[in-house]
Amino acid sequence: MFFRALQLSTRTASHLRTSKWIKPCSFSNSAPLNEEPFPVPDNFGYYSVILPDEPFVFGVSHIKPRNVPDHIKRPPYALNGSSKDIQEGAEDRAGKIPLGGDAEQKLRSAASLAREVREYAGSLVKVGTTTNTIDAAVHDYIISHGAYPSPLLYNGFPKSCCTSINNIITHGIPDNRPLEDGDIVNIDVTIYLNGYHGDTSQTWLVGDVDLPGRLLCSITNQALEAGISACGPGQPFKNIGQAIHAVIEPQYQGFDFCVSPAFSGHGIGSVFHRKPWILHHLNDEPGVMMPGHCFTIEPAIIQGTHPTSWTFPDGWTASTENCARSAQAEHMVLITENGAEVLTR
Repeated sequence: MFFRALQLSTRTASHLRTSKWIKPCSFSNSAPLNEEPFPVPDNFGYYSVILPDEPFVFGVSHIKPRNVPDHIKRPPYALNGSSKDIQEGAEDRAGKIPLGGDAEQKLRSAASLAREVREYAGSLVKVGTTTNTIDAAVHDYIISHGAYPSPLLYNGFPKSCCTSINNIITHGIPDNRPLEDGDIVNIDVTIYLNGYHGDTSQTWLVGDVDLPGRLLCSITNQALEAGISACGPGQPFKNIGQAIHAVIEPQYQGFDFCVSPAFSGHGIGSVFHRKPWILHHLNDEPGVMMPGHCFTIEPAIIQGTHPTSWTFPDGWTASTENCARSAQAEHMVLITENGAEVLTR
């Protein structure tokens, strides 16, 4: 999970607020005169478009966070009410942890619990279930294992996980909308256990998802695995974006896909988000992977060839601008002396 603020586009989705189903995704191209309008897609499939409720409510101060028992250890940002995440672990300035010791074991334990939570969350996905119900269950599961749900109160985020449906790229806030037959939903979970974070996500199919939606989820996981395959000691970080591009650049069974450049992976350990930043698109960023680096790879793959996004009035929920669907999958990768290990597999 990576939190990056996005600016509201000059071209909002105001003309889409009555949209319910897409086949094709047809709407008026009301772009400013100095912008090229998006071509109307003709193969995005059948699905509900997620849009902000009206009247708009700005921010999330109206959403009450769930309670966390006093005995649960909290990350610094949940204690001091600030957005600053303070390092408490053994990482050096480059974000590397010492291998073979207590820090590595704690990191592995956090990642292992995150994997369990991810799979538990996926088991709750079914037609008619609300994402608020899933969030409540995930919150209780994490607490019952002596951990803290890392998203809660991070920069003011009001829930314990992120649930991003259909055209939502990331940071969807759980609510009372029932999941519908044909939805896809990404559930992004992060836990804080014994001073270390574990972070992972997956996009789940709800009921009978159409072919374009299933292909989107399939190529997203292929892109993640390609990024992982580029990892190892001495390997440039930019190779991750190149590997992902090689998967999504050709058409996949007759469909076009692209990767969102707005959200990156990140270093993780005693701090939720830190260097190294992992770019999923083609880039020339410097830096190489070294033993002790631990980071997430979490490409958000989008239908079509337009990865532009905008943020809802809540300040968190990021949607594709043309309402194409997006899927995301995420793993934590630890660079060792001899290779790269996926901690959340």
